[in-house]
Amino acid sequence: MGRGRRAPGIRALALVLLAVAAAAGVAAGDPDPDELERAFPIVEPDHGHTKLRLSEQGLDAIRRIENPIAVVGVIGPYRSGKSFLLNQLLSLSCDKGFGVGHMRDTKTKGIWIWGTPVEMDVDGSKVSVLYLDTEGFESVGKSNVYDDRIFALATVLSSVLIYNLPETVREADISRLSFAVEIAEEFYGRVKGQDVAFEPAKLLWLIQRDFLQGKSVQQMVNEALQRVPNDNGDKYIDEVNQIRDSLAVMGDNSTAFSLPQPHLQRTKLCDMEDKELEPLYVKRREQLKHLVASIIKPKIVQGKTLNGKDFVSFLQQILEALNKGEIPSTGSLVEIFNKAILERCLKVYREKMDGLGLPVPVEKLQQVHEMANDEARIIFDKQHFGKHHAAQSVLKLEDEIKKVCTL
Repeated sequence: MGRGRRAPGIRALALVLLAVAAAAGVAAGDPDPDELERAFPIVEPDHGHTKLRLSEQGLDAIRRIENPIAVVGVIGPYRSGKSFLLNQLLSLSCDKGFGVGHMRDTKTKGIWIWGTPVEMDVDGSKVSVLYLDTEGFESVGKSNVYDDRIFALATVLSSVLIYNLPETVREADISRLSFAVEIAEEFYGRVKGQDVAFEPAKLLWLIQRDFLQGKSVQQMVNEALQRVPNDNGDKYIDEVNQIRDSLAVMGDNSTAFSLPQPHLQRTKLCDMEDKELEPLYVKRREQLKHLVASIIKPKIVQGKTLNGKDFVSFLQQILEALNKGEIPSTGSLVEIFNKAILERCLKVYREKMDGLGLPVPVEKLQQVHEMANDEARIIFDKQHFGKHHAAQSVLKLEDEIKKVCTL
């Protein structure tokens, strides 16, 4: 009888222990799916807003993904509606999705992802699509180098890169993107010293504009990216064309799309339902969702798709390379960064030529010149930054060497 009275207590204790064990198992294993229904930082700025550091919160959310990963990243100016756009693509309200500037104090800093990927079928395979929000450029209190790193990292990580721009495409927007592509190319190939070909994201120019005066956004983008005739050899136009050449790597890999304003009262957008928004906006937004879904491909590195753990490892390697690298700011690439390298190369050439006692036979002079020239070029090829901008720097090096040679 005593045993019978004790049995319920034992059973209750056993149930409590099982509950504790189950709770511990959840804590040690995969996170609760409900806890992942929010935005997580994966990359954050350091205190000086110059370098970037990883955030384990977001990385843990990514590591659990076993499917091949694709990434839809949104980049663009500060307060241009990137977070709102992502919420619209994910069919999320502002209070549940990415933080929107006028609603929250914690506006996007660094790079954030939505914790729950969207499962899609891509060419017969199941792919987990991550949506990525980035800190806008041109805000106060940041260095250009910081903006460039954010831009480049998003360019490297994304499968589809949405360049969110209000009204039109400016020269500064083209310059900034071309520079990000240069950095991405440069550091994509520096991961663990491996020779990894840069695989550009599918670029989507998203122009938020109501009236185009008879032009489509695709025409607008195409015209903005056209090389400028330069019969007179103007140096400024040369630089403009170099910027466009650097985007050739994205070439046919880009498209343009227009999205009208959802409503004139932008500060109230988060409180509005679809029926309150401009009908044309709602229609175009749904078309944009279909377009993005149609161009998504898994992220491929060295010919292989990446699961969550692979993706995190790749992110760690790229970020380390970016933080270690001496990255110039946008617009100063040729004039400042490669200029120092040119001076080092020219110094090597001069030292070789100065070591040659004159007079000497013409054959000997030519032989030493060729050796010194080759050595200077080898140094330049190893240290220069940017494949497309480097062409102009090579011409400058050749001109300077000719001047020394004719002295």
